Amino acid sequence: MKDAGAFGPAIAMLETSSIARGIEATDAMMKRASVDLLLTTIVPRGKYLVMVGGAVADVEAAVRAGREVAGATVLDEFFIQNVHPQLPPAIKGRVKVDTLEAVGIIETKEVASAIYAGDAAVKAANVTLIEARNQPGAKGMVVLTGDVGAVRSAVAAGVAAVRQGMLIAEVVIPFAHPALVKALTS
Repeated sequence: MKDAGAFGPAIAMLETSSIARGIEATDAMMKRASVDLLLTTIVPRGKYLVMVGGAVADVEAAVRAGREVAGATVLDEFFIQNVHPQLPPAIKGRVKVDTLEAVGIIETKEVASAIYAGDAAVKAANVTLIEARNQPGAKGMVVLTGDVGAVRSAVAAGVAAVRQGMLIAEVVIPFAHPALVKALTS
């Protein structure tokens, strides 16, 4: 990211129901403020995701511009100040872990909600974030591991961060079977 200034790094995402409006919103975001374009992608059901990062004020300004352009096509969004360092790798793909203790899963209707929940979860407890990203069907999913108490706390914090109506499921598996390591991290 560019110099995040005195306020620390921030990231934000818009999730739109229109690919064309999502692309137009991306352009408006980049023109409005000095932010880095971290992610753009088309997901199933014709949705478009755009994530930007940078200084707090710049990211806020960019998201306002994107929201104005995308209008009613905005399905979900988030803004996170002081992003936890485990979040970016978990957005890009599954983070490898050697063993699983307890496993926590948060499933959401939209991708942005899952990423926001993942940041809240990893900030709340000593856990390892395996993923916080889109899944087939354009849902969002957070997967994390750690000791049972930490996973329960992290999942509770992540669920509390999810907007009303976006949560599909929350699961805590206290003593995960060793075979899940391969299934959840490959």
